[in-house]
Amino acid sequence: MTDTATPSYTSFNSHKRIASGSLKVNALAVKHALAAGVPNPLLTFCDQTGQVVDIDIRGSDAEMFARLPPDGHQLQGTDSALIDSADPGEPRGRGRPKLGVVAREVTLLPRHWDWLAAQRGGASVTLRKLVDEARRASVDRDRQRQTNERAYHFMSTMAGDMAGFEEASRALFANDAAKFHQLTEAWPTDVRDYLRYLACPFPLAEVPSLAP
Repeated sequence: MTDTATPSYTSFNSHKRIASGSLKVNALAVKHALAAGVPNPLLTFCDQTGQVVDIDIRGSDAEMFARLPPDGHQLQGTDSALIDSADPGEPRGRGRPKLGVVAREVTLLPRHWDWLAAQRGGASVTLRKLVDEARRASVDRDRQRQTNERAYHFMSTMAGDMAGFEEASRALFANDAAKFHQLTEAWPTDVRDYLRYLACPFPLAEVPSLAP
């Protein structure tokens, strides 16, 4: 998986990868590419989601950096990346704040409530245990789904009009790595390699970029 504690990004000028690394590194590379008058579209992708992110490159480098989110903040899509969408200034509902417990509505049938009430520790403890067990049981499946979705976000943006796109998409979601690699082999090298990195991570070759 490309999921890490520190978000990372990759920028493209058309089908050419021009930067990989922190948001500052990518912002500077995009800014300089635009200043150089490149004729092709410039897109920056979040390595953790495969989605395009918007970077405001107006003003000086210092002004641009000042507008970027803090280090560790994962930028997704049109900055919908806040991990906790709740306003931190809003008071929390009933629960145990020190444990991170948050009260929310759960709708169940009467027989479900009767069963939960009969369990040791009550409904809340039992529900938490059930959720934790389900998470553990599905962790591999969920990880694979997230990996496939991340790769598809990128390929639908960058390769939607390329030969074999539909077949490659089906191979991706069927987890058929051999067919996926075969169908994407003729795609532009940087697009192909980054897509494979998202779908089945392997070390990407370093790309020259301007350090902030």
